[in-house]
Amino acid sequence: MSAPSMTLYYNAASPFARKVLVLLRETSQVDRITLKAVALTPVSPDAEVCANNPSGKIPALRLADDNVIHDSRVILEYLDQQHVGNPLIPKEGSARWRRLTLASLADAVTDAALLIRYETFLRPAEKHWTEWLDGQREKIARSLAYFENEAVTELSSHFDVAAISVACALGYLDFRQPDLGWRSTYPRLASWYYEVSQRPSMVETQPTV
Repeated sequence: MSAPSMTLYYNAASPFARKVLVLLRETSQVDRITLKAVALTPVSPDAEVCANNPSGKIPALRLADDNVIHDSRVILEYLDQQHVGNPLIPKEGSARWRRLTLASLADAVTDAALLIRYETFLRPAEKHWTEWLDGQREKIARSLAYFENEAVTELSSHFDVAAISVACALGYLDFRQPDLGWRSTYPRLASWYYEVSQRPSMVETQPTV
């Protein structure tokens, strides 16, 4: 077995890093990656991450040639071109744009959940902006309603970039917003998530503090 040729900067609690970890498992590329865990927040960046990605965000992937790519969507696109199996991101046509759009909507759910986390965990309670928090929760609700009513059948067809993104978003809601109780409102989505959450790639990447 050859030595890993790439390094992934990640955090086990990051839903965006989890998407990359899931895709690595689904495409049998785990052995190509060295995982480098980093701890950071918007107010406490990691110096090594910032040196490789000026935004200071994870995940970031150092390639074999020492170039670094970042943003989970870019990393997923790159890694999906590095394996010989069926692509998890359609190469062209309407299917490509539909699956990427669903993945983008899932990322919007994750972004909103992260913003709620930052507002409620990092800021003192007396400085919480209630209307802003409500706006993020409404964004999550609208998106989950769309998945429930318009996309759950599509998500069931293939565990690809769209399904991975939605599954990781829902997993993050369970992890950081357990009081949301989304399953009772979106039962079809809950049933789909129950099934995909049993996949080894999802079980092995469950977020931890």
